[in-house]
Amino acid sequence: MFDCSGRKIFIGVVTGTLLSTAAFSVLAADDKVTSHLLDSQGNPVLTTREGECVETPNTPNQPSKLFKICGDVIDRDKDGIDDDEDECPDNTPEEISRGVDQDAPNKGCPIDRDKDGVPDYRENCPNDTPIEISKGVYDDARPLGRAINIPPQASGDIIGCPVDMDQDGVPDYRDDCPNTPFGLEVDERGCRIVQPPERITLSGDVTFAFNKDTLTDEAEDILRRLADDAKDKGRIDHVTVEGYTDVVGTEEYNLDLSQRRADRVSKFLEDEGIPNIGAEGKGESDRYPTHKENRRVEIGIYRWQKKASY
Repeated sequence: MFDCSGRKIFIGVVTGTLLSTAAFSVLAADDKVTSHLLDSQGNPVLTTREGECVETPNTPNQPSKLFKICGDVIDRDKDGIDDDEDECPDNTPEEISRGVDQDAPNKGCPIDRDKDGVPDYRENCPNDTPIEISKGVYDDARPLGRAINIPPQASGDIIGCPVDMDQDGVPDYRDDCPNTPFGLEVDERGCRIVQPPERITLSGDVTFAFNKDTLTDEAEDILRRLADDAKDKGRIDHVTVEGYTDVVGTEEYNLDLSQRRADRVSKFLEDEGIPNIGAEGKGESDRYPTHKENRRVEIGIYRWQKKASY
């Protein structure tokens, strides 16, 4: 028989064990900590009583293991899949209402047919190809705030779709021109389409004094109005300026004069805010019937083609 002090020690041990067990029971319910004795196969060891597992309150499972036979809480999100098999045990009611995967390796997770990491119920492109997924898809409407050309009304229409930062309809992984401004037509490579040029011909007699490359006052007024009109009509891709002369003088001299005149017009338009101008002297080529027609400057204005809906 225990003496008085022995009984106190025994009661203290039992009380401590019970308190420890109670503490771990609370943790198991609230924080998913379990303390099951497991065999070499990782299965819980049962007591002689049916449906009861041997507990080791001083040695919790790391990580916690939940077993139906031990009476653990096994379906936290109520999606019909036990937590010990559920790869996504904390789905929201909305996710569950849209359906969860019934098979490994994503058992219990929201259905994601193309396996791009974006559940089908959230995305607009649920059938991406493996190569599209490997190059990246949108998991948010404006990733990093960098989707530069998405109109506000369409910003949510790209979730789960291949990344297309300029939103021209050609995914970045096969877009040769990934920064096309919004609203422009592009070709299959994602590069902008340029309209046929608007052509303006300026008479040499109006534009330059005889045998000179200096612009007349009248020519400057014409070019200034031309530049303002060109900028008002839409985005300019590039401009060409070609200078021509008649046959008076040597061919070499005329070629040099036509180049100087083209350069002069190009510089004036550039100062007026016209971008991407190329100047070329053509000399006596492409002759017209009269001397006056041959002394000319031809300007070609190439614009980006807008989408029909913009």
